[in-house]
Amino acid sequence: MTSTTSDTNMTAETAPVRFDTKIAVVLRDDLQPWQRLNVTAFLVSGLGSELPEVIGEPYADADGTPYLPMFRQPVLVFEGTKETLTAAHARALSRSLPRAVFTSDLFTTGNDRDNRAAVRAVPKDQLDLVGIAVYGPRNAVDKVIKGARMHP
Repeated sequence: MTSTTSDTNMTAETAPVRFDTKIAVVLRDDLQPWQRLNVTAFLVSGLGSELPEVIGEPYADADGTPYLPMFRQPVLVFEGTKETLTAAHARALSRSLPRAVFTSDLFTTGNDRDNRAAVRAVPKDQLDLVGIAVYGPRNAVDKVIKGARMHP
């Protein structure tokens, strides 16, 4: 017997999945296309490594070939001005939401050690942010990214 989730004959297996949480990336609107992709990849890697609840189960194809697990929910990508990112960063900090940052200095470094040193060298309110990723309850993330628009 299949359980239904409502009077519309929708089963638990066919009902749309709704998430109480949100993964959002906000990119500065003056980045080159390659920079947008690079920054997004780096930012979301930080969330996946620290928040195991955002990672789903491993994948496998019909032949049983295994693949790595990925996020269990969509990653929404937004863009905004430098000021929008600065405000989002401050709001993420004030709400103590998990976040990752990418600064303009990271385009000139070539390894993780130098990346961390570049961020460590600048006070939080002076970071030249080009991207931020944030995870948390949907309504809290929406408040953090206020002013950003969906990436085209």
